[in-house]
Amino acid sequence: MSKLPKEHQFIDLSDYGRFLGRLLANLLKNTKFTPIHVTLLFVVAGLIAVFCILKNHYYYAAFFLILKSIIDAADGELARLKNTPSYTGRYLDSVSDILLNILLLGSITYVTNTNFMLSFAAFLGLQLQGTLYNYYYVILRNKCIGGDTTSRVFEVKTPTALPGEQQKHVNIIFNIYIFLYGGFDKIIYALDSKAHKSNPFPNWFMMGLSIFGLGFQLLLIAVFLILGLDYLIIPFLIGISGLIIVFIGIRKTLLK
Repeated sequence: MSKLPKEHQFIDLSDYGRFLGRLLANLLKNTKFTPIHVTLLFVVAGLIAVFCILKNHYYYAAFFLILKSIIDAADGELARLKNTPSYTGRYLDSVSDILLNILLLGSITYVTNTNFMLSFAAFLGLQLQGTLYNYYYVILRNKCIGGDTTSRVFEVKTPTALPGEQQKHVNIIFNIYIFLYGGFDKIIYALDSKAHKSNPFPNWFMMGLSIFGLGFQLLLIAVFLILGLDYLIIPFLIGISGLIIVFIGIRKTLLK
């Protein structure tokens, strides 16, 4: 089930794992597995990838990074199949992603002996890329009739728990989410505070922007690892962050 109505569906370069993720969700829909179980499973895949990088097993690391993206697509699909959307699952997914990103870049920094400040800049760039993509994507989803609305454009207030989840769990995971993502959200919002007032973004724009989706970022990192270009990962992530201003510029000038 797509998060968008048909006329606004675009080729999402970061969502290559969706087909296999959907298959996995269908296999699990009549079991006791919940979307949160699936989220924890992609955390395990990500941790194995980090371990493989530390041991210089780059082919295995690449495999588990891509597997992580596939499993990551399955938790949301399972929630839709079971009709069990939850804010707990939504924020747990994001919190898990950023913590895995820290460990992933930390492991790359360690094996390549990269300067810490450069790695920190790469981390900031990686997160701002993903935040911009999610910001525009959630705006699009909320504008479209029939789109998924579990995610909110402005994450400033603790949401009310949905049926099947406890408010105290939502409160805890939301506060962790704000602590980890709040700064990035504020930066992107400051750069383009009027994006939510624009018309729905065209498919070509969203397809281009999807290079900032976490799935595509992990795919690029996997390719660099397989090619033995691990020392270029940090500089690449810093360099490609320059496209943030390009995409925002296109949105402000062409997509008002």
